[in-house]
Amino acid sequence: MPNKITVAPHAGFCFGVTRATEALEARLVESRTGEKIYTLGDLIHNDGYNAALREKGVITVTEADIEHICEVANEESPAIVFIRAHGVTVETEKKLLECKKSNPYFDYCDLTCPFVKKLQEVARDNSTEDSFFALLGCAEHPEVVGVMSHAEGDKRVFAGAEELEQFLTDGHLSKMHKKTLNLAAQTTQNLSEWRKSIEIVKRYCTNSNFFDTICNVTEIRQIEAKNLAKNSDFMVVVGGKNSSNTAKLYKICKDECEATVWVEDARELDGKFPTNNKIGIVAGASTPKRDIEEVFLIMSEMTENFAELLEQSLKTLNTGDTVTGYVTHVTDAELQLDLGAKVTGIIKAEQITDDASARLTKMFNVGDAVEAFVIRVSDIEGVAELSKKRTDSDRNWKNIVALKDSGEVVSGKVLKAVAGGLTVNVDSVNVFVPASQSGVAKDGDLTALVGETVDLKIIEIKEQGKRAIGSIKVVLNALRRARTEEFWNTIEEGKQYTGTVRSLTSYGAFVDLGGVDGMVHVSELSWRPVKHPSAVVSVGDEITVFVKSFDKETKRISLGYKTDDTNPWLLFTNTYNVGDVVSVKIVNMMPFGAFAEIMDGVDGLIHISKIANKRIGKPADVLELGQVVDAKIIEIDNEKQKISLSIRDLLVEEEEVAPEAPVEETVEETVDAE
Repeated sequence: MPNKITVAPHAGFCFGVTRATEALEARLVESRTGEKIYTLGDLIHNDGYNAALREKGVITVTEADIEHICEVANEESPAIVFIRAHGVTVETEKKLLECKKSNPYFDYCDLTCPFVKKLQEVARDNSTEDSFFALLGCAEHPEVVGVMSHAEGDKRVFAGAEELEQFLTDGHLSKMHKKTLNLAAQTTQNLSEWRKSIEIVKRYCTNSNFFDTICNVTEIRQIEAKNLAKNSDFMVVVGGKNSSNTAKLYKICKDECEATVWVEDARELDGKFPTNNKIGIVAGASTPKRDIEEVFLIMSEMTENFAELLEQSLKTLNTGDTVTGYVTHVTDAELQLDLGAKVTGIIKAEQITDDASARLTKMFNVGDAVEAFVIRVSDIEGVAELSKKRTDSDRNWKNIVALKDSGEVVSGKVLKAVAGGLTVNVDSVNVFVPASQSGVAKDGDLTALVGETVDLKIIEIKEQGKRAIGSIKVVLNALRRARTEEFWNTIEEGKQYTGTVRSLTSYGAFVDLGGVDGMVHVSELSWRPVKHPSAVVSVGDEITVFVKSFDKETKRISLGYKTDDTNPWLLFTNTYNVGDVVSVKIVNMMPFGAFAEIMDGVDGLIHISKIANKRIGKPADVLELGQVVDAKIIEIDNEKQKISLSIRDLLVEEEEVAPEAPVEETVEETVDAE
């Protein structure tokens, strides 16, 4: 029995995590009916806490989901997205802000830890053309990804001091002799690695700056962990396996005390610790206080009769059980798991995935936790055959049921068109979408959707046979309603839209402006009189129109199509003046003269007296329909929009400038006298 169990004073939630969890939990209490609460990634690196949030309705999403969330947010179902303590990239911040400005029912709350914000500012202010920004940390960690998006110019992430030194000695130093090396660290970086890195940079670079961005709470935790591990016979590190700061605490403790274990919660303690004299407990920044207390209580109780409980901890497995084990060996053919039982768990590749090309050695690592269904147990052979596909299927089905209860929109891939509808794969579960719920018109081609990714809602669950019914149509209708509402909220006279001609009538063209129709009267289609809209546009044409007037009550919109830019009369008067000579085409002849087309939509009259330089009986005596001739503009009547032309004036001018006949010269011959 241990003489003493010591918990590090600063174990558990740090300031940033406490701030984030309290803000989110407060919103859960204050949220109104219908509000959707999202977090960008898991709020903290603790599976138990995140699972509890999901049970309360919090939805974990990625940056790729932001625009869709914004599109579907409405008055009945507003949305708020929480940025976790790790922060996000510059691009994601911009996207969130744009969405907030575009939709009054979309909002976000920035819970980025102040220490991370400070690091982002360091990256932004110390990365220029004349510098090289280096960050000590894990390149894939969301905090680091976000920080590096703030840095401009040359930049790089280094996992540790050794990698940094290798970089400086591999010839890169010579390229940086004119640059300043600015070094900072991830907020949870190991202190010893940070100090080593500073010494290395000082050794190789004469021009450098150091920014100590490690959270002071992190420093205290690491010092506490190091000292506690030195004076303990056994150490327990509590925290999520995907937590960066917990991983560093584990390494620090392991370096000082070989007998160190890392558990996510108290359930993992069964039979995993000896009855030593001194036991220490440390916890990562994402570990809830209750998890630390449970570990402490269980260790206090269990160490009193450890030998007895050790035997009990060797679980008895039965076919049909669902168990969690830890990978001890991996090949591409199978996994071997420690189940905390008298038998070893075996999962064949075919019980993990249907993908024959999948490589288990790429999918799993030693130490990974795997949940599986017990197919068969053999105490004689000492093995239990397991199936991961079965538990995945059960879990996925529960997720589908949860989607029905929450009404959440989910994406899926259309696998095939079947009798009466579509089969859509959603989280590895086949969901049936009836043809009437597909969004495809009656008797339309369902096969056009095969292979596409679609958004849908689960509208019915049939537990018998585990059958789920989905609807694409309800999502499309919701989007259409949202777009329509937004359209009517933003419409104004004179506003331009690009729409598609949906139908034609004798009096005008109906144009789809994106779910809302407007009409262009036939008189607004062209500056020239037309008998039918088909003379100008066709169904399916994409045209640019503007709002002349609208009525929100009757939902009617009057559109204009012709503009001053296309007004033939203005084009003519801006191009020609009285006295100009133009090429015209004879398009009509009357007893009193001929009409000639000067440009598309603009005709001029050549009076019969202006056709020739002699008297003629009718225009046809000289001209023909379709003939192109030169004519002079002799009058422009802007008020009546009439133009007078003359061919005769050009003929007279030609006669006036015609050269006179040459005069023969008399040549006198001079005869010399002989």
